[in-house]
Amino acid sequence: MNLQWLAWHNLPWIKATGGEWRYALRNAVAMCLALTLAYVLQLDQPYWAMTSAAVVSFPTVGGAIGKSLGRIAGSLLGASAALLITGHTLNEPWLFAFFMAGWLALCTWVANHYQNNVAYAFSLAGYTAAIIAFSSVNITDVTALWTITQARVCEVIAGILCAGLMMMVLPSTSDGSTLMRSLRQMHMRLLEHAALLLQPENADNIRSAHESVISQILTANLLRIQAFWSHYRFRRQNNVLNYVLHQQLRLTSVLSSLRRMLLNWPDAPPALFQAMQQLLAELNQPQCDKYRLAQILRDITPAADGDFRQRAFVQRLRYFCWVWLNVARWIRLIERADADTRFQPPAVPALARTSDSAEAGWSALRTFCVIMLGCAFWIGTQWDAGAAALTLTAIACVLYSSAPSPGSSVSLLLKTLLWLSLFSFVLQYGLMVQISALWQFLLLLFPLLLTLQLFKLQQKQRAALWGQFVVFMGSFIAVTNPPDWDFASFLNDNLAKVCGVLLAWLAFQVLKPSSDARRSRRHIRALRYAFLDQLRSQPRLSESRFESQIYHAVSQLSHSRDEQARVWLLRWGVVLLNCSHIVWQLRDWQPQASALAQMRDRSLQSLQKIMSLRGVRHSELQTALDELETMIAQLQPSPAPEVNTLAGILWRLRCSLAQLQQALPA
Repeated sequence: MNLQWLAWHNLPWIKATGGEWRYALRNAVAMCLALTLAYVLQLDQPYWAMTSAAVVSFPTVGGAIGKSLGRIAGSLLGASAALLITGHTLNEPWLFAFFMAGWLALCTWVANHYQNNVAYAFSLAGYTAAIIAFSSVNITDVTALWTITQARVCEVIAGILCAGLMMMVLPSTSDGSTLMRSLRQMHMRLLEHAALLLQPENADNIRSAHESVISQILTANLLRIQAFWSHYRFRRQNNVLNYVLHQQLRLTSVLSSLRRMLLNWPDAPPALFQAMQQLLAELNQPQCDKYRLAQILRDITPAADGDFRQRAFVQRLRYFCWVWLNVARWIRLIERADADTRFQPPAVPALARTSDSAEAGWSALRTFCVIMLGCAFWIGTQWDAGAAALTLTAIACVLYSSAPSPGSSVSLLLKTLLWLSLFSFVLQYGLMVQISALWQFLLLLFPLLLTLQLFKLQQKQRAALWGQFVVFMGSFIAVTNPPDWDFASFLNDNLAKVCGVLLAWLAFQVLKPSSDARRSRRHIRALRYAFLDQLRSQPRLSESRFESQIYHAVSQLSHSRDEQARVWLLRWGVVLLNCSHIVWQLRDWQPQASALAQMRDRSLQSLQKIMSLRGVRHSELQTALDELETMIAQLQPSPAPEVNTLAGILWRLRCSLAQLQQALPA
């Protein structure tokens, strides 16, 4: 038996750092304070206030504020829905079940279409309505429904206020400092990524590194949202931060384009690779400027009638350097700006957060079916603890429907509730029965919560389990006002909660979420549809929005275990993105010679023929590649700068399209 965890230096209170102690103290005091406030207000179920304080215990100020606002909005919306549904259907059990299942399905569907605070608010609106409505089915006076609803909302708001108060007393690390540090690190990481991609060898870790860079930039976008709520200065600079993230994604796109050109240019001159090493080394210097970079680029830039491939490559490489310097300049401006400074960067839309409508509809159907089934069982058996079971079923179905692996998440919740059932029995009937005052219970509760919070921070592999343990502990120990010691009711209630989560687990096993392979195919189809829109004369999506939509789709499967699904989604995304950049460049390029304009239009028309919603038409793809090769050969002998430019653009297009030869036919 390994007893190393009992050693003095391994005890959670001894090895905890200052930041961990601050986080644990803040949340433990907030939960105890919320329970005390709920007792002072004489709310009948004060443990919901403690649960609310635990839910909004976010490590940063911005995250706590955003989550609190989402929780308040969701609680008010869910309470309103519970009042309307229960008030009109309380005497009709089947009608009540139908409308509650419909409301929970609607909240599930909307939550799957959004992220962050909006998704959290609608998830909360769903199971708040379930908490209020299912616990009100046995009331005979309609006015009691308003009392119950008012009590639940007051408990939620009391918990949020206590958590907010403790966040001010024991503040966490600044969201703004975390965001700026992340942006600087991400910007330097792009240079490391460039050194990996711009090498003649074909490394095995290029694809995983590319996925990691995309995921980190989108994670920085979440930090931007938290910083927006935490500080007035970052709300003023939100447009600049959004522009910086867009440009960092653009740098990732340019690197993939340069990599594709190198793979289709086996006889690239060695001087080119030496110059790229010099450029990356120069960009890594704090005092880097365009003059020094231009000197290096001048040595590898061919004449106007030189090699069109090298000229096109150097132009794209120069674009990467200029964008990188521009982003570095904006980051410095944000760091030095005060609260009153305003900047006006080029306007870009917010980073795209596309949703999978098919998966959202399937999740909504699952929630509707399982709630109707649970209500049918409840109506048929008249189970006393049916409200507790259906409440936990609603929470599990709504909350975990948008999780990456909902089956494992519900399994973890089921495991947590089984441990909580045993723990709450020992705590309630071994210790709490001997306590007659609230302050005595708080003396027991505070060190317990403090230890659990430290466990959550120190045991990374079990952090989700300890987090759920803290959140659901209040509803299991059931600190009510006045206390209730009915053992049969306690056992029945705990059994109902476990059975409710078990029902949700069965629903996720029977009505399984889509596999990663099917999700990948749906994302690829959506990207093909968006790319066909890019080929129109007036596309619906701008170049930046299409770029961020592709990267968001790629990030959806970044943690998937289905490697083939991940690879093909990334491959399609990179190819379509490179082609999209070339399409916008061709559309903006206006040659003086009509023959060059006709070649440009013909290349754009060939793209429309090879792509469909179902996939690639390989016969048309081969025809387009041959036609591009013919046009490049026709343009190559001419020394005119315009001709050389078009030849380079068409070569880049051919390099990008060549990768689609590996795709399955439509």
